Amino acid sequence: MDWTAEAIERLKALWAEGHSTAEIGRRMGISKNAVVGKAHRLNLSARPSPIRRDAAPRPAPVPRAPRPV
Repeated sequence: MDWTAEAIERLKALWAEGHSTAEIGRRMGISKNAVVGKAHRLNLSARPSPIRRDAAPRPAPVPRAPRPV
């Protein structure tokens, strides 16, 4: 990716609008990882993880009886 001044401004604008890194990548035609890396190098504000940490843990799977051979 050739990060032109216009591309950087577009990244900053989409970031400020709250779009996900994947969505920014789709809109700009680049990978999510390229967006993450450039955002980090530009010291853009951190975002909360989309993975919910407060979610209730999943119940343990119920063990099954062994299958006859």
